[in-house]
Amino acid sequence: MSLEQVGASVPVEKKQKFTLKNGMQLAGILLLLLLPLVLQEQDFLVDTLIMIALWGFVASAWNIVGGYGGMLSLGHAAFFGIGAYTSTILFVKYGVSPWIGIMAGAVVAGLFGLFIGAVTLRLHGPFFSLCTIAVAEVLMIIAINWHSLTHGSGGIPVPFRPGAVNMMFDNKVTYFYLAVALLAIPYGLSRWMNRSHFGYYLIGVRENEQAALALGISSVKIRLIAMVISSSLTAMGGTFYAQYIGIVEPLHEFSFQLSAQIALMAIIGGIGTAGGPIFGAALITLLGTVLRSTLGGAQGGVQAVVYGLLLVVVVLVIPQGIVPWFNRFMAKRKRGSVHA
Repeated sequence: MSLEQVGASVPVEKKQKFTLKNGMQLAGILLLLLLPLVLQEQDFLVDTLIMIALWGFVASAWNIVGGYGGMLSLGHAAFFGIGAYTSTILFVKYGVSPWIGIMAGAVVAGLFGLFIGAVTLRLHGPFFSLCTIAVAEVLMIIAINWHSLTHGSGGIPVPFRPGAVNMMFDNKVTYFYLAVALLAIPYGLSRWMNRSHFGYYLIGVRENEQAALALGISSVKIRLIAMVISSSLTAMGGTFYAQYIGIVEPLHEFSFQLSAQIALMAIIGGIGTAGGPIFGAALITLLGTVLRSTLGGAQGGVQAVVYGLLLVVVVLVIPQGIVPWFNRFMAKRKRGSVHA
C-alpha cells in the first residue's frame, strides 16, 4: 500500500460537476453576502452575522487540529489571546497598524503552537487535552499579573480610531465583509485538505497512527504543521475580535469557556468537514443570542447548561455532527428516489 492509499481509506469530499444544487448553493451564498447591505440599519442583526463569521473562522481553525488531526485541544483560547494581545499592545503602545499586528500575532502564536506541539503531541487522549487547558490557564495568570504590559485583569482598551489602516470602521457592514474574508481562509484550506496529500496524511494519522507510521508518515511532523497553521489562524481571529470589540481582557481571551465554546462549535457542526464548524458557529451564536435576549442577566449558567445538553444530544444521536449527518441523509434520500 502506498502513502497515497491512506487517503483512499478515509472519507473525503469528491469532485462534483456544477449542478442545479451547486447553483442554488452559490445563489444562497450571494444572498447571504448581500444581506448586511439590506440590514445595515439593523446593528444588532449585522453584529450577529459578524460574530457568526468570526466564530466560524476560529472554529474552522480549531478543526484543522481537532477535526482533521483528531487532537482534542481545549486550550485554543491561548492562541486567540496571543493574537489579541500582540496586535493590541503593538497598536496601543507603539502605534503599529493592526494589519501588521495581525501577522505578528499569527507568527508569535504559530511559534508558540510549534513549541507546545513539540512538547505535547506525543501525548494521547485526555493527557493532550489537559496540557492544552493548562497552557491557556498559565497564559491567563501571566496576563493578569504582568500589569505593566497587559494592564492586569482590567485588560487593555483599544482606542477607536476609524480608518482602514487601523482596521476600524464606522459601519458594521465593513467588519462583516472583513470577517467573511477571514472565514474564507480556513474554509478554503479545509476544502484543499479534503483532496491533498497533507490532508490524507493528517486524517490517516488520526484514524490509525500505527498504520500511518508503518507507511512512512511522520505523525509528529504532520501534526506539528497542523498545529502551527491552526494556532496562527486562531490568533488572527483574536486580532479581529480586539479591533471589533474594542478591549482585550485576560479573563475572556484566555478562558477555558472560550476554548470549550470553540471546540463545541466544530463538534456539533461536524468535525473533519469544511462546512461543519461554520454551521456549528451559526447555531451556537444564534442560540446564545436568543438566550441572552430572553433570560437577560440570568443567562450565564443557563447558557452553559443548554450548550452541554446540546453537546450530549449530538454526541449520543449523531456523533459525526449535524452537517455530515444531513449530507448522508440527503444522499440516502436521493438514492431512494432513484431506485423507486
